[in-house]
Amino acid sequence: DVILTSGCSSALDLCISVLANPGDNILIPRPGFSIYRTLADGEVDLAHLEESIDDRTAAIVVNNPSNPCGSVYTREHLRAIAHIAERYKVPIIADEIYAHFVFPGHEFHWFASVNPNVPVLSCGGLTKRWLVPGWRQGWIVIYDAKGHFAEVRKGLLALSTRILGPTPSARAAIPDILEFTPPEFYASTLKCIERTQAKSYAKLSAVPGLRPVMPRAPFRVLPASRCFEIGMFFRIVLTVPSDMMTEACDRIAQFCAAHHRPTGSSEVWSLPMTPEGSEV
Repeated sequence: DVILTSGCSSALDLCISVLANPGDNILIPRPGFSIYRTLADGEVDLAHLEESIDDRTAAIVVNNPSNPCGSVYTREHLRAIAHIAERYKVPIIADEIYAHFVFPGHEFHWFASVNPNVPVLSCGGLTKRWLVPGWRQGWIVIYDAKGHFAEVRKGLLALSTRILGPTPSARAAIPDILEFTPPEFYASTLKCIERTQAKSYAKLSAVPGLRPVMPRAPFRVLPASRCFEIGMFFRIVLTVPSDMMTEACDRIAQFCAAHHRPTGSSEVWSLPMTPEGSEV
């Protein structure tokens, strides 16, 4: 079963709405996409995940490949998450908008492929891999081999009639896009982003106070800084022209040169103030 939605964000909204009642909780990754709020070593902290489940847990959100970390989970890691979900009878909302959009040497696996006993709502769309965010074309694929989602199906269909869905022209284009996009398009897109990633990672690695994290999937590089005595990150999007990325990295380096002050083994940042008196 497939439910068409107005982008992947709308797909996530419908999934959460249909599964959760007032007072329920949804387990979500951190860091994670801001629409849904496990630490950032690239994989889910399985012990923490399990101890966070209670009798009001309505679903577990699994974002793979992840935004913003760029992690790509192995099949074994997904199986471990699925094992916990099966044990506690908690369904999965799989945010898979970056499906197959991974760098060479890494492999994407659909969550629904690792354990047929766990019901999965897989959210995806055209935005990322096909580079058409303005089309707002998303979908929910219902994986329910054991028949647990009978009422969920009805609820998703009902909720989908209450939103402004994607345009008819975008819907009509989906079959041809999925079937006839040449492999060269995917390869050239990845190669272009990979070159930008390598350039930005090299430039930011040379900046005092920054420790970039090399992603396994496109779009993001995460330079880390210990300002405010906590691990802070900012996200760099890689889908920009090469000259713009070079300029951005140079300006970041200039900012860091002006405000980074190493003191022994620690790092101190002298940050400018806004007119309201808060740091920027």
